[in-house]
This record gives sequence, C-alpha cells and structure tokens, in this order.
Amino acid sequence: MFETLGSLTASPWIYALVAVSIVLDVFLPVLPSGVLVITAAAAAAAAGATGPVPVPVPEQVPDILLLLVIATTASVLGDMAAYRLGRRGGARLDRAIARSRRLTRAHERLGTALARGGGALVVIARFAPAGRSVVSLGAGKTQRKVAEFLPWSVLAGMAWAGYSVALGYFGTQWLGTQWLGTALSVVALFAAGALAAFLVRRPETAAAA
Repeated sequence: MFETLGSLTASPWIYALVAVSIVLDVFLPVLPSGVLVITAAAAAAAAGATGPVPVPVPEQVPDILLLLVIATTASVLGDMAAYRLGRRGGARLDRAIARSRRLTRAHERLGTALARGGGALVVIARFAPAGRSVVSLGAGKTQRKVAEFLPWSVLAGMAWAGYSVALGYFGTQWLGTQWLGTALSVVALFAAGALAAFLVRRPETAAAA
C-alpha cells in the first residue's frame, strides 16, 4: 500500500487527493486521509533524507508548506460541511442520532464545553477515530453558533495537519528511509488516535464514578 501511495506523491494530483480525502472522511472515517498526508510529507522529506543506503527520489515531490495549508483547510471545510448537515438535518438524522449512544453523549458534552467557552474537546476528538464526525455533527445538531465552533475547528485542523505532516517529514528525515519513516509515522498517528479516544471518554467515566 505504501508503494502505491508513494507513486501518487510524484504527481501534482496528490494535493487534490489529500484534500478530497480529508473533506470526505468526516462522513466516511475509514478513508486513509492521515496516511495520505504522512506519505506525502515523507516523500517531501525523502529529498533531503540521509541514510546508509541511497534512496531514489522522484523529480517532483510535494511542497511541505502547501501540503500543510491544504490539509488544514480541507479539515475545516469537512468539519463545516458536517456542521451544516447536523444543523439542517431532518427527522432521519434525529432518529439516527437517537439510536447512537455515542452521538447522544457527544452532543451533551460538546454543548456544555462550548457553552463554558472551552472547545478542547473539538481538538482532542479530531485525532480520535470518528471523533471528528461525532463532534462536527453534534455541534450543528445542538445549534451551536458558528463563532463558537469554527475557531476550535480551525485549531483542531491545524493541530491534526501539523502533527501528521511533522510525523511523515521528520520521521523520514531522522530514519533516512521513506518506507520506514512512513510506517512508523502511521503507527504514531494511530497511537495518538487511541490516546485521544481515551481522553474523550475519560471525563464520562469519572463522572459516572
């Protein structure tokens, strides 16, 4: 899989692929948007990586700053799309949410967090599996104001994009091997997701106790 993704990074279409994947994974969390960002960043780093074995580098590699901007922007656009869907959702969405304990709890917690002026939950949930979907839909469904949700969505997008790009770029720079840097960076991304999921659930557990 990494070899296939690696070949895509030599094409200018990688930016469009990254953007579309990040926008859509708020609705389809199974899309490998984080893997795409890491792979593209690793390809950019490979041009300057040093290691015991020379690694062939494509003539065209992604621009790291452009990748960061695109990943952040796409993240916010996806969040706002889900937010609008949650805000305008009809009876069908209401029934879907009512059947999901996860969504119901997230709506309650998110409303409380934003009402108190704190949206750290939005940032943390951005790293958790499907957390972005739950939070963005929840913000819209609970009729939170755009001014309350958007700044935290921007911060969450910047944090997630910065972390993903840094993993791929510096991992490859330090290890000197693109495939190994990419693989370990993906593992680190999943580890961050597991930690974020734990932190999102922890207050509920503490409150229940």
